This record gives sequence, structure tokens and C-alpha cells, in this order.
Amino acid sequence: MPDNINALGNTLGNQFHSMTPKQIVEALDKYIIGQDSAKRSVAVALRNRYRRGLVEEGMREEITPKNILMMGPTGVGKTEIARRLAKLMDAPFVKVEATKFTEVGYVGRDVDSMVRDLVEASIRLVKQKRLDEKYSVAEEIAEEKILEAIAPGRKKQGTGAQTLKGPFDFIMGNAHEQEQDKADDNDTRTDSEVELTREQVRQQLREGLLDEQYIEIEVADAPKQNQLDVGEGGMGIAIGNIFDAITPGGRKKRKKLKVKDARKILREEEANNLIDMDQVTSEALENAEQNGIIFIDEIDKIASGDGIRSGADVSREGVQRDILPIVEGSVVNTKYGPVKTDHVLFIGAGAFHTAKPTDLIPELQGRFPIRVELASLTEEAFVSILTIPENALIKQHKALLETEGVEVTITDDAVTEIAHIAFLANEQTENIGARRLHTVMEKLLEDFAYNIPDSGEKEIMIDREFVVDKFMDVIKADDLDRYIL
Repeated sequence: MPDNINALGNTLGNQFHSMTPKQIVEALDKYIIGQDSAKRSVAVALRNRYRRGLVEEGMREEITPKNILMMGPTGVGKTEIARRLAKLMDAPFVKVEATKFTEVGYVGRDVDSMVRDLVEASIRLVKQKRLDEKYSVAEEIAEEKILEAIAPGRKKQGTGAQTLKGPFDFIMGNAHEQEQDKADDNDTRTDSEVELTREQVRQQLREGLLDEQYIEIEVADAPKQNQLDVGEGGMGIAIGNIFDAITPGGRKKRKKLKVKDARKILREEEANNLIDMDQVTSEALENAEQNGIIFIDEIDKIASGDGIRSGADVSREGVQRDILPIVEGSVVNTKYGPVKTDHVLFIGAGAFHTAKPTDLIPELQGRFPIRVELASLTEEAFVSILTIPENALIKQHKALLETEGVEVTITDDAVTEIAHIAFLANEQTENIGARRLHTVMEKLLEDFAYNIPDSGEKEIMIDREFVVDKFMDVIKADDLDRYIL
């Protein structure tokens, strides 16, 4: 790999970087049926993020991401593509609803909050990577603390004068140290006996023999997050943290819990103490700027049609105007520092039932040059959704009933009939896409789910006849109410 790769590109997972566009599509195919054009566009856009990192620095700054606008009816996979991308990618990713935002001056969330959410996601991502690197060392420190709680060693001479660490130490915790000093004075064991006991306890700890034993340890006392906002950019002061600054090492409290639980808490605490949060923040900001992806769902709901505009239309257009500078590239202030959005990839998605993409303001349309239309799902697609994905709906329902010791068998012709009924219901009423399958499956298995385990059934066979009988009224009777004036 060339030496001039973007330093922050390295914060993306090696697994994702090694994936070609075809492999990204294959990974999405495990969960999403059809919509190949949308998958291809997303895969190319993601791979281009990696390719940009390999370009020389001067050219790299000029290459901006090509934002994507996905259009299609509800329930065809727009949001699911975003959800699976978030799990697939090892890069900052945030999904927001366009309807949550309001124009500046109105009550509600401002559009800058999507960038602040992206930075928070990036902080969590980078911090977790740094924690993973420190866990092995933190494990050893946590073991020593647990060992000290179960089998205390002798305190070194000359440390008594240093027990007061802060001005409030005599109030907060110094009494425990004085009790420990008295216990040490009464201990008649030799140093070798103490060390032998500690080694025996250490061995039992590593073998898990003491996991259920209760011990008392000292842990950080997390203050209540009473946040006082002092300005824009999500900046504020946590009032509880003011008093921590007075006490070196932060406030502590003693807690009694099992060894296995204490190990988790201490491991996490010590790992946090070992990482440099300034470095994490700096790296996370750069990662958000260079590799961040913001998925804006329901973007069609802020589009206003042609003609005379009411107050709501004016507000929606105001949200578009507020989103525009962020999408085209601007600097947003966050509590961690300023963030440039020039190289953040934006993916917009909407059903566009009542509005059209051309109803968006022209400037915003131009910022989403790649448009992908997702097709309505066919009956054959419903059959595939029920059976092919790793988390297919039928597999989910079978797994739920297996927890009660019941084996469910659904024949192929039953699956075809379920897909037919879902498709027919979408045609006769509102088309809600694949979400209709949830309705059909819940209705189909409702009686079994209610009577198990009282019924004592261990095997359930569902064939086409059973499905037809269950939904006979639905199939035969169209909803005539909608034709009555």
C-alpha cells in the first residue's frame, strides 16, 4: 500500500478496506433482496472514500464525495441499506430524520446537530479502538486491585505522610486508609507468608474460582450530568465535574460486588485511565471530516411543491436552506472543536409519494448528483425476503418458538402463499412494502404464540391450506369502505 495513504484512512477497518465494490454488494445481499442499482451506487461511493486516501495530498483535497439520493416507496430497503452499512463499516456513520429539524429561529433541532452526532459517533469509534489496545494492560491492573481487596499486601514504610491527597481527603475516604494502617500494624505474618497467600489467591482468581465471592473495591463516582449550556455547538459545562477538579483523581466511592463484576468495572476504568483523550479527540475529528457518512432519511418530507406556499412549506424550505451549507461544505462548531463537512458523504433517502426530487430547492438538488430509484417489491421478492437473508423473517419466528421447545415447519407452498397474500394486501390497500410481511406472519402465528406452552404442542406444520384458511376473509373481501362516498 502506498506510503501517502491518508493517515486517517487507517482508522477504517482493514476488513472494510479490503472489500471491493462487488464484495460490498455481496455483503448487503445477505440482508437486502434486490435493489442492485442502489447497492452498486453505495458500494462505489464507499470504495471511492478509500481510493481518495491513496491519492497524493494536493489532489486529495480537490476530490469531494458524490452524494447519493435514493428514491422509492416505503418498505423497499432504503433505511435497511443504511442500517447494514453502519454495521458493515468501521467509519463514523450517523442516520438522521430530516423531519426532526426546524429552521433557525423555530423550536426544534437545528441542522448542525447532525454533524455533532457524527463527531460523537467518531469519538466512540476511535475511543473503543484505543480501549481495545489497552485492555490487556488494564486486565493486569484490575487483577492487582482485586487481589489487594481479597488479600491485602503490606504497605510500604514512609507512605503515611502521603495519604492526604487533596483538601477534602479527610472527609472523603481517608478514614478507610487509617483503618487499613491499623490492620497492617496488627498483622503478624512475615513478608514471605503474605506473598505466598497472595500468589495462591492470584491463581484462584485466574482459574475463576473466586468469581462469585463478594469484595469491596474503590471505583470512580460518576457525577450526575447536570449540563449547563453556555453557547452554540453543543458546548456546555457539566456542573458535577467542577468539584472533581478540586479532588485529584476524581471522586471515589466504595462499592461491594462480585469479583466477576468488579473485574469488568475495574478493567474498563483502568483502560480509560490509560488512553489519551486529547489524542482520541484529535483523531476522531479528523476521522469524521475525512471518512464520515451522514444518512438523511425522509428527505422528501422537507420538499415543498410548486404554487402558493403555506407557512409549513416556508418552514420546510427553510430547513433545506439550512442543510445546504452543510452538504456543500462548511465549518460546524462542536464541543470538541470545529469540523469541516467538505468531505463528508451524504446519502439522502425518501419515498417521494407526494413530492418529487425536483421539489427540493435547485441548490440542494445539485448537491445530490447521483440519483437511484428503488423499485417496488414483487411477489417473487417477498418469497426471497422470507427465506434467503441470514435473518429472514421465517427463521426469526422459528427461533422464537424453538425457545419453548416447539419445532415449526413451513412448507414451500405455504411460503409462496404468504408472499401472495402480502403482495395482494399491498395492492388492495396502502403499499407498505416488506413491512407487510411482518403483519402477515404475526397474524398467521398469533394463535400458536398465545397458546404455547399451555397447549403442549411440540411440532407445528404450516402448509398452503392452513394459510388460505387463516386469510380467507382478507383475500376474498376487498376493502369496500374506501369506495363509499
